[in-house]
Amino acid sequence: MPLFAAILFISAGTTAHAQVEEPPPLSAYGALPGVEMAAISPSGTNIAVLTTIGETRLVLFLGPDMRPIRKMEVGDSKVRSLDWIGDDRVLLQTSKTEDLWGFTVDKAELYSAHVVPVTFDGEVTTVFQRNRRLVDAVFGSHGIRFVDGRWQAYFGALELRRDQRNGYAFKHSRPYLYRFTVDTEDVTRIDTASAEDHYRDWLVGTKGGVAAVFDLSRRDGNWKISNSQGTTIAEGTHAAGRVGLVGLGYDGASVIYYLRDDDGVSQWYEVPLAGGASTPFLPDADIDRLYFDAPTGRLTGYLDGEKGPVFAEPAHQKAVSRIRKAFAKYDMRMIDWTPNFEKVLVRTSGNKDSGSWYVVDLGTMRADGFAYERTRILPDMVGQISTFSYTAADGLDLDGILTLPPGREAKNLPLVMLPHGGPHAHDKEEFDWWAQAFASRGYAVFQPNFRGSTNREQAFKLAGYGEWGRKMQTDLSDGLAALADKGIVDPDRACIVGASYGGYAALAGVTLQQGLYQCAVAVAPVSDIGDMYNEDYRASGRQRITKAALLEQLGPKDRWDAVSPRRLAAQADAPIMLIHGEDDTVVPYDHSYKMADKLKDAGKPYELVTLEGEDHWLSLSSTRQQMLEAAVGFVEKHNPAD
Repeated sequence: MPLFAAILFISAGTTAHAQVEEPPPLSAYGALPGVEMAAISPSGTNIAVLTTIGETRLVLFLGPDMRPIRKMEVGDSKVRSLDWIGDDRVLLQTSKTEDLWGFTVDKAELYSAHVVPVTFDGEVTTVFQRNRRLVDAVFGSHGIRFVDGRWQAYFGALELRRDQRNGYAFKHSRPYLYRFTVDTEDVTRIDTASAEDHYRDWLVGTKGGVAAVFDLSRRDGNWKISNSQGTTIAEGTHAAGRVGLVGLGYDGASVIYYLRDDDGVSQWYEVPLAGGASTPFLPDADIDRLYFDAPTGRLTGYLDGEKGPVFAEPAHQKAVSRIRKAFAKYDMRMIDWTPNFEKVLVRTSGNKDSGSWYVVDLGTMRADGFAYERTRILPDMVGQISTFSYTAADGLDLDGILTLPPGREAKNLPLVMLPHGGPHAHDKEEFDWWAQAFASRGYAVFQPNFRGSTNREQAFKLAGYGEWGRKMQTDLSDGLAALADKGIVDPDRACIVGASYGGYAALAGVTLQQGLYQCAVAVAPVSDIGDMYNEDYRASGRQRITKAALLEQLGPKDRWDAVSPRRLAAQADAPIMLIHGEDDTVVPYDHSYKMADKLKDAGKPYELVTLEGEDHWLSLSSTRQQMLEAAVGFVEKHNPAD
């Protein structure tokens, strides 16, 4: 079937349903999606899919004609990445929250790498597990290369020292660069760790070995990039440490790095590995991400915020243009592709699409759907998604994503204000499970891209610096006013809900601000800016560059108390629900616990929901659903949709 016809066929096949009056259960939204991630092998023959079938969560390996050839159950494991090593094996990376003693943090998310045989019988191998001299975890992944007929994987590793009493003991927390030979499990150190009070990063060359080393002093921000001969090819000083490696250039003979300039704008530069002048890299492009060839590490293209994917190879660019045209109605992302670009994995979502996956064969121009993320959410159950533009009180042009409840007129609707986390992130026109869950219950949902978001130029992102609880906060309420002015929402029936920074904004909406929201739900929120600063500074080992970077983003310390919700708990003018995972390593659970204590002392209505075993990212299906049930129930109680 031709590509365009395939898209029309799939769309027609999924929309031919009578409108259903009863919305799906909240578990249809809150559970992990039916497909979480997927990858295609270099030949395009095999596909690995992290999926849930029935009650079983597993990695399913599909061979020719999409027939299953192997499966591996993963349960509640936090799977972070999935990459093919040739056509026969997959590299699976997972993480686990661990308690620590004697470190600058009490908990950490530790990563493990596993090599899974797919087309042959064999055991799953955990990288470094059999080496007593190394910690059983990986600390940075630096690529996969095919060298001298063998697949090699490169990771940061922590070494142990010999101890006469205990055998081996911890040496220090600065990683060394190690090569792991996939078929033999041989482990070889190929570069040393950084000096004390320094940070080190590496780029692995196209044929293995170290191509470039980046060193940064955590004391004074001095940095340098060296080539494989140890020659410095770029250097400088940045007090906040806003500099680092990006990757190899198009031909593998240069290094791309980023550096924040004196105006606070991040610029990318390219310097030859052999030495020479650094020159601006794509200075006029709005780069969202870069694409690299996995077997060599060379740059192949980039994603431009306005133009979409841009590839150096004309044939690849032509293929991308065809794909974009075919999926123009949806939020489309190319997830993975074969090196020759003959097959591409595509994920779509958006209006009437709760998440669909396709294999696009550019040789035959076929697009075959192979999985759907939420089969219980039919196309007509997806709330209409659009971009709503408005102007802030100070004249700044803003926008946000508006999701409307299915089957309801966009007039005087109850609202859920849903600011994103980060705060350096942004929302776009895609299926958002949290927004859609509220929309299914009759609410309009607005996700504002307030100043500090990443959907526009660098200056817009930097406009959020020092504006926590100030203009970043009023950007939200200005959006509420604009929606009300258009008659879309009823300003007297609004609640504010968010996670991480969005959780902070939810608390700020009913403590710093007054008379706007009927309730607030804060998931994993920052409740005190001073505490957040102290936690991040301590976690860095009290490094000067971390201090400088935090002060740059948060502004002067003497302004923090005035915009910290915990300090203003007595001003809360609406009921608050706090939801927090016990294993959160980004915003500690104490932020919610202490906020709850302050609300209790002030006699303010609140609820505290503890998610046992959950992290900052709501990685577990059961606790994600617990969060959603609690959040929606709280909003329905204090701000009924009907």
